[in-house]
Amino acid sequence: MKRSTFAFFGGLSMLAVLSAGCSSPVKQVEAESVPAKSVQAPAKAPSAAPVVAAGAPRTVKSTDGSYEGEIVGTALPKSKFAKLRIGMSMGEVQDVMDRAPDRTHTHETGKRWIPFYFGPDARRLQVLYKGEGCLTFTDGNVWGAAGGDLMQIHNDTSGACYQP
Repeated sequence: MKRSTFAFFGGLSMLAVLSAGCSSPVKQVEAESVPAKSVQAPAKAPSAAPVVAAGAPRTVKSTDGSYEGEIVGTALPKSKFAKLRIGMSMGEVQDVMDRAPDRTHTHETGKRWIPFYFGPDARRLQVLYKGEGCLTFTDGNVWGAAGGDLMQIHNDTSGACYQP
């Protein structure tokens, strides 16, 4: 008896779902009788600062050739980001930029949870330089040692690359 009751109510609920999904012919006629409006593209507003398109990341070797990093977008000519190279230390980047970053954020990577991983990429540090873009550094192993190597340069003058 319980099995047949379940099947009966299950079938009834399925019928209700199917019938509720159907639309009436009157609504279809009304939708077809509405004239189509022409859509115009909005005018492009001038931007205050030139924003470099992100595009696909380019993979490049570090300065010492020991690992590969990414460069996203193209640095503006004569900008400080144009002087940066994958593999530079935090101190070298600080010297080139001649100022502290505007924002910083650290997070763990998946390598943090690999047993017996003692490499420098268990954590990462992301920094934002307003008007230039974002940089990502290795931030050391689980104990905080090592790290500090530039591994990604994201050229984005709008600062949208910064995702804490």
